[in-house]
Amino acid sequence: MGGGDGGEDSVVHFVLVHGASHGAWCWYKLTTLLAAAGFKATSVDLTGAGINLTDSNTVVDFDQYNRPLFSLLSDLPPHHKIILVGHSIGGGSVTEALCKFTDKISMVVYLAADMVQPGSTSSPHDSAMTVGEEDIWELIYGEGADKPPTGMLMKEEFRRHYYYSQSPLEDVTLACKLLRPAPLRALNGADKLAPNPEAEKVPRVYIKTAKDNLFDPLRQDRVVEKWPPSQLYILEESDHSAFFSVPTTLFAYLVRAVSFLQL
Repeated sequence: MGGGDGGEDSVVHFVLVHGASHGAWCWYKLTTLLAAAGFKATSVDLTGAGINLTDSNTVVDFDQYNRPLFSLLSDLPPHHKIILVGHSIGGGSVTEALCKFTDKISMVVYLAADMVQPGSTSSPHDSAMTVGEEDIWELIYGEGADKPPTGMLMKEEFRRHYYYSQSPLEDVTLACKLLRPAPLRALNGADKLAPNPEAEKVPRVYIKTAKDNLFDPLRQDRVVEKWPPSQLYILEESDHSAFFSVPTTLFAYLVRAVSFLQL
């Protein structure tokens, strides 16, 4: 890959960002495939997620939630050509990172993800977290029952259907042991970004999950229409969690997407 800053060869570096309740662990199949193909791949635990030690009930704003991602990006050298990949509500995290680190980002990929143009606001119906009227979320009251909820976690009986309907049972079993409450207050700030014309020049890719019971494919279509990406891919056999259900196809689409970049 061509020469980079200071004579170093450029490195294509995928930075993978999980959605609500998940963590860096959910990308284990994809990071293995990317590394075997010669790419660098890093998955990150946002604040209060995965093995991050913060109690998610204490995470109150979106910047605080995303801080581990910002720290990682700020430390990466200039010859790393960063491909940011955000899943589900992690789309909001990668958009905020794009606005803060525009010069470092070569491409942003939204996987069944919230993709809201900076400066606009999303309808609740355009979010990966909205599912009809069904009461599928357990609310966590970390500051007492008389205060607003601080966290949310999908109830166990709904997880296979909404998150993992096409995924191997072993992955479902493991994931259900690792999910943590998502910081509700922080996620409420996910689409409150100022307009950023420079960030909009960075190529964006949307990957749609066609058998998604959580983020309905028709709602994903609406997101794509509102802020059209430069590339669109469709995972025909994927549930909401493509990293479990169709990792090799997801890998192939990511490699194809970056092949269009002049790196």
